[in-house]
Amino acid sequence: MSLLIAEDCIACDACLDECPNGAIEEGDPVYIIDPDSCTECVGYYDEPACVAVCPVDCIIPDPDNVESAEELSLKYQNMQKEE
Repeated sequence: MSLLIAEDCIACDACLDECPNGAIEEGDPVYIIDPDSCTECVGYYDEPACVAVCPVDCIIPDPDNVESAEELSLKYQNMQKEE
């Protein structure tokens, strides 16, 4: 499942540079995570880096983009092939 930044985001920038996939971008008024690029840091870290640094805990699972750990791993592998 990709992640989603909820409306209580304070646009502090903490998550922006943490995403190894570049899936986070500035939105209006809150930041946005591209579900096609989000792997929840599978292949990089044990937990999502953005969640770890968010000071207001507003990064949550996206109910509209449910993916298994296997699907996230496959997405990571495919993204690596494209680089």
